[in-house]
Amino acid sequence: MYSMIPFGRYHGGLDTIFDDLERSFFPPANRQPTAFRTDIRDEGDHFLLEAELPGFQKEDIHLELKEGILTISAQHEEKQEKRDDQGQYLCRERRVGSFVRSFDASGIQEDAIRASYENGVLTLILPKMAEIQPQSRRIAIQ
Repeated sequence: MYSMIPFGRYHGGLDTIFDDLERSFFPPANRQPTAFRTDIRDEGDHFLLEAELPGFQKEDIHLELKEGILTISAQHEEKQEKRDDQGQYLCRERRVGSFVRSFDASGIQEDAIRASYENGVLTLILPKMAEIQPQSRRIAIQ
């Protein structure tokens, strides 16, 4: 119900409202999202996970499965340098990108997971474990 109460969640003074407003309209240019976007679909016998990782090379992406937790991490460093005739920097920009995200992989056949990476999209096929069917047996009466 906070949306119905103006300034209900705000605990700063009036002097900081305008600073916060400016930050919301003009976010820092170097701010990176904390996680990458994923789509997960249930395809019946498996889950299909697609993760957006544009700008990464296949070698930059690492998949780890430990104790039922699937962790996807990606890291790369990009450098752009422009120098004048004397070798002095005119512009030097560096960008380091790093993302990590974990998923619950319980109920997945860990040894049958398949992964591919194409056009900035990591695709994982996560086969489901077969459901254990309850077995019944007759018991002879003596």
